[in-house]
Amino acid sequence: MTELSKHYEPQNVEDKWYAHWEKAGYFHSEPDDRPSYSVVIPPPNVTGVLHMGHMLNNTIQDILVRRARQEGKNACWVPGTDHASIATEAKVVKWLRDEKALTKGEIGREKFMEYAYQWTDKYGGVILQQLKKLGASCDWDRTAFTLDEDRSAHVIQAFVDLYRKGKLYRDYRMVNWDPEARTVLSNEEVIYSEEASQLYHIRYQISGSSEHLTIATTRPETILADTGIAVHPEDERYAHLKGKRAIVPLVNREVPIIFDDYVDPEFGTGALKITPAHDSNDYALGKKYDLEVISMLDEQARVTEEAGLLVGQDRFEARKNIRELLEEAEALAKVEDYVNKVGRSERTQSVVEPRLSLQWYVDMQQLAAPALEAVMSDEVDFYPKSQKNLYRHWMENIKDWCISRQLWWGHRIPAYYYKEETFVAANAEEALALAREHFGDEQIDLEDLKQEEDVLDTWFSSWLWPISVFNGFEDKKELDYYYPTSALVTGWDIIFLWVARMVMAGYEWQGERPFDKVYFTGMVRDKQGRKMSKSLGNSPDALKMIDEYGADAVRFGMLSCSPAGGDLLFDMKLVEQGRNFCNKMWNALKLLQMWEATEEKPSDTQALAEQWMQHRLNALSDRLPGMMEQFRLSEAIMQLYNFIWNDFCSWYLEMIKPEEGHQISNQTYEATRRMYAQIMVLLHPFLPFVTEEIWSHLTEGKSDCTQQRLPEVGEIDSHLLEDMEQARLMVSKVREIRNDKGISGKEPLELLLHGESHRLWEGSFRALLMRMGGLGALGYADKRPDQSVSFVSGTDTFYVPIGEFLDIGAEVEKLKKDLDYAQGFLRSVEKKLSNERFVANAPEAVVEKERVKQRDGAERVQKIQAALDALQGGESK
Repeated sequence: MTELSKHYEPQNVEDKWYAHWEKAGYFHSEPDDRPSYSVVIPPPNVTGVLHMGHMLNNTIQDILVRRARQEGKNACWVPGTDHASIATEAKVVKWLRDEKALTKGEIGREKFMEYAYQWTDKYGGVILQQLKKLGASCDWDRTAFTLDEDRSAHVIQAFVDLYRKGKLYRDYRMVNWDPEARTVLSNEEVIYSEEASQLYHIRYQISGSSEHLTIATTRPETILADTGIAVHPEDERYAHLKGKRAIVPLVNREVPIIFDDYVDPEFGTGALKITPAHDSNDYALGKKYDLEVISMLDEQARVTEEAGLLVGQDRFEARKNIRELLEEAEALAKVEDYVNKVGRSERTQSVVEPRLSLQWYVDMQQLAAPALEAVMSDEVDFYPKSQKNLYRHWMENIKDWCISRQLWWGHRIPAYYYKEETFVAANAEEALALAREHFGDEQIDLEDLKQEEDVLDTWFSSWLWPISVFNGFEDKKELDYYYPTSALVTGWDIIFLWVARMVMAGYEWQGERPFDKVYFTGMVRDKQGRKMSKSLGNSPDALKMIDEYGADAVRFGMLSCSPAGGDLLFDMKLVEQGRNFCNKMWNALKLLQMWEATEEKPSDTQALAEQWMQHRLNALSDRLPGMMEQFRLSEAIMQLYNFIWNDFCSWYLEMIKPEEGHQISNQTYEATRRMYAQIMVLLHPFLPFVTEEIWSHLTEGKSDCTQQRLPEVGEIDSHLLEDMEQARLMVSKVREIRNDKGISGKEPLELLLHGESHRLWEGSFRALLMRMGGLGALGYADKRPDQSVSFVSGTDTFYVPIGEFLDIGAEVEKLKKDLDYAQGFLRSVEKKLSNERFVANAPEAVVEKERVKQRDGAERVQKIQAALDALQGGESK
């Protein structure tokens, strides 16, 4: 056999096995007669690099997919990236400026797109290669890109289809504007937070009088575009101003004073300035009262000619300067510190400006109903269920989706303009045919059409992802096989941006859900509960962790502290625990490789241990599917961890370990290797590399672990498992006594039962107890022997005579603690049984189980109390 390294060395294992799996084509899927299990990756930005959130999300997907393969399903995990319009265009613009001394305006759209693809080919998609380091078993042959030819065709077709159905339109509306990216943003792309600000109290003179009206605002520069003032109709302070007009400071514009219920008389001074071009609520008031609309900020948030003052200045520079002008005009009453909510662009962090703009919209009301019903009826099953409430709130209050973006990198909107008409078509030739037909003019040429300059919101491509990755609009064969997909793993923070929209798209174009289940991962936080981020410096470098500890250790570290649907409190100590776990399994393999086998029959202890381990393994195999189904992956890996570390390595291998100078039975040896291989199969989806390496040694390279089916769940003898648990408890108690009293392991001890004959005192269990406990004898005692310590297991009392090693005072304290615990347990059971609702409504078997606990608990309390009384009686003598 191959000589094994002293420690498990992931650096020498992981790249080797991943290359082997890829070369063998294990991750590729084609439709066949097996049931499908399909997962689409939440496409990371093409500009992205691997971080903790990606690692958690993709590790979970990998576990689900690898487990599905083990179940005999045709598992297909489709990878891909998102073109990320705003983020990528910003990086390309910077690259052109820094390395080529070029600007967008200088080179034009066509040349810019060429450079953008060059940049993407060179720098983009790095994250997909990084996912391989994590062990992600994606079907790389299917790698998709939201801006590739197939996905683009789907996007254009969806746009045209919605337009022709009357579910898509173009209109002037107030939008969220990112002055840095110079594009509109959806509501979900604006992040609000409380920020320190200032509140400016500005005096507006009432026309024809010396009276002033004071208005408070956080944006004093926008007074240059004021076209009205509003007060509440029942606000007596301003009743005398009906029919009056006010003068806007600095620009001396007279504006009407409007009385409207919208105004909150309790907020500020009870009077509001109306700036229709720069506030969505003001815009609504402006339309209601037919007020003038003055746009004082351009697309870069610089003051325009329409403002009349401070032209060309940045909005924040203008804010500073207008304060000085107001003070000179004696129009500034006061300035006070103020905390208000400020919206910033999710991508650029720029403060978002409300701006009146002509944009394209999807009528979401027409799409929402079936998508809402699908989730509320659990046709699309959410985990955790609590996310359904968030989803319902958003869907019931849904707003139309602004899908146009003022960028070049992305899917250019397939709308073509001629004269005053709009023609939406898949390409310019089709649009030309529509235009000629509409005008009855065959002389119209392609050059006469002007295509829309804007591109589509990135999410407009990714909402088609479960359809487009299988080329669903063109080829129904793959879509019919893989769709709906089996599970979606994503963060709850994009439940609106992506999940809800995919559900809507699924029902719009396929008439059914896009996925069966959605598992929302929690947020990765540090052990102090803070969100991990570069700015806080509390987010470890994902790739460095993998290089140092190995992918399996990192996967363990994340999964072991990731409750189903809850936030993950990450601690590097858990990764170290994962590394230790890999070494523990490696050492178990080394121990097996060292043993020599003989044709002799197994000893009684070995035979019993082998039987117990198989039944214990069967019980674990039986529990795992339920955990996987409910996405209780953290619970699953910890059960595997405890089983392997404690049951297999610490107990079973010690039970069967041949004594010095002896050999192990070949029957036991082969059974142990077989069971260890089965354990590796169960663990493989969680820790794929170390399990594949250990499997290769156990099977001498005759097959690959990643290709194995799950072991069948065999017989589970609950009585055997219960007996072994009690035997292990007895051995543990005897070992505790040795440790506490400083008694050598070579010193044979006696274990005495107080009571009736015990089934573990005979046969194989007797031999097991003697060997594992280092016992010289097993016997019975009618009463407590002198100079002995006691413990209670179940309802039985046991004594271990230790002679001169006995410390009666310490033993009394120990028994008191045992008694407190036992009494507390009994009280909790009695409290449950005293609940009439529980007794009346719970199944009879459940109630009877609690009654058995009550009887056993009472007997246990009695036994501990008796042992304590006997010891204290002896102490008093």
